[in-house]
Amino acid sequence: MKDIVVTLVHLSQYLVIGYFLVLNTVYLVLLVVAGRTIPRLARRRRFTGLDDLATSPLTPPVSIVTAAYNEEPTIVESVRAMLALRYPRHEVVLVDDGSRDGTFARLREAFGLVPVERVRPREITSREPARAVFVSTHSVPLTVVRTENSGKADSLNVGIDLASHPLVCMVDADSLLDEDALLTLAQPFVADPLHVVAAGGVIRPVNDSVVRHGRVAEPRIPKGWLPRIQVVEYLRAFLMGRTGWARLHGLLIISGAFGLYRRDVLVEVGGMNADSLGEDFELVVRLHRHLRDRRRPYRIEFIPEPVCWTEVPDSGRVLARQRRRWHRGLYETLLRHRQMLLRPRYGVIGMVAYPYFVLFELLAPLLEVWGLVTVCVGFGFGVVSASLALLFLMAAFGYAVLLSLLALLLDELGLHRYRRLGDLAAVAAATVVENLGYRQLTALWRLQGWWASLRNGTPVWGEMTRSGFAGTTPLDHGSHAAVPETAAGQAPPGARRPAAAPRDRGTSP
Repeated sequence: MKDIVVTLVHLSQYLVIGYFLVLNTVYLVLLVVAGRTIPRLARRRRFTGLDDLATSPLTPPVSIVTAAYNEEPTIVESVRAMLALRYPRHEVVLVDDGSRDGTFARLREAFGLVPVERVRPREITSREPARAVFVSTHSVPLTVVRTENSGKADSLNVGIDLASHPLVCMVDADSLLDEDALLTLAQPFVADPLHVVAAGGVIRPVNDSVVRHGRVAEPRIPKGWLPRIQVVEYLRAFLMGRTGWARLHGLLIISGAFGLYRRDVLVEVGGMNADSLGEDFELVVRLHRHLRDRRRPYRIEFIPEPVCWTEVPDSGRVLARQRRRWHRGLYETLLRHRQMLLRPRYGVIGMVAYPYFVLFELLAPLLEVWGLVTVCVGFGFGVVSASLALLFLMAAFGYAVLLSLLALLLDELGLHRYRRLGDLAAVAAATVVENLGYRQLTALWRLQGWWASLRNGTPVWGEMTRSGFAGTTPLDHGSHAAVPETAAGQAPPGARRPAAAPRDRGTSP
């Protein structure tokens, strides 16, 4: 009997080791693909024609749609910065999702909002109808919609429905965009307006970076280890993962914090799914499914250069809730669109990307926890040898550290965002520290989210407590044109944000 147990433990370990070797090799392939893309984009940065786009009357206008809930301290500065983005023609459609503080009062005072009779096209349905629509009397393209609290996705649907331009950019109300981010993200739509239906940009943690006049003046690595490790996660997810998948025509997710879409296609698919916990992921999967079912040629792009900065959780409690929600949203989306799995009609999406997300995203935390438990128990009882345990650690963690360091090197050679040597050393150290407890905890949290879905438990969104930005300078409250770029989410140093809506607005990498 003991021999059978030993054999089963060894077989289980070899299967888990093989799984992680394959998983990390897939990451390596994506990194190689991204490594051929990012340096080329960096070399072309000076010749991208952004100045021409910024002045051309042919550049397609954009509606920036954002939902806000209890953002009184920062909402005016955020809107001013969105209006001041470098772009020839764009509007801001802000949906006040039933705020209970002075969010709307601040907007009305700052922009001279007046009510207007505006008929909604109702091309996209929403749970909560617009209670009132307001426009600014200060000659700025701002529309503010007031609704009852119904959640981010439903509020965005209201905004998309009222958007008047052919391109819709969905942005979190507390994110910061680089000055040329909107122009850069619009380039694929200008180059191929018939086929490009969506494009996403990079999300980076902004914790402890220096923010002046709504601009990240000096990107810095966070001081705390928890947000610092998330910098590593975001580097892997965006520079390695999404850049690689986009090149392979298998991109399945565009971050909800910064994505640009053709409005007519959003209307076709019915906008955001208000019942989904991973509404950004579910939207892109639904776009693929809708367009391939109709055999229409299309492209969904990812641009690694335009950056959206967001504050990531700096407490274990908030991070745990965020990761549970992300994994629950992943499972529910994969289950909802399971008909796409291994279907040749969906091309790379159905035959490669979808199976990858099932095997190496959904199942990864289960197999990681199982492998770690069997190694520890087996080693303690003398069933697993030291060499087998070392092999597991190298396949699961050592390989991952190497890939993270390569992603950091790619970022430094191609984009060079962090200019201080100490920042690079801190990120390099975080690639090692990540595997000493953090990774195991996130695997456990993801399993908890999956288990909650299997039990059909009621989702709890919670709140994302913000700490504000380092070195923040308030925006000029005069002409909005003086502001060089967005200051979404800006708060005075040391200030705490008001409680968020009953949802965790953390951005999935």
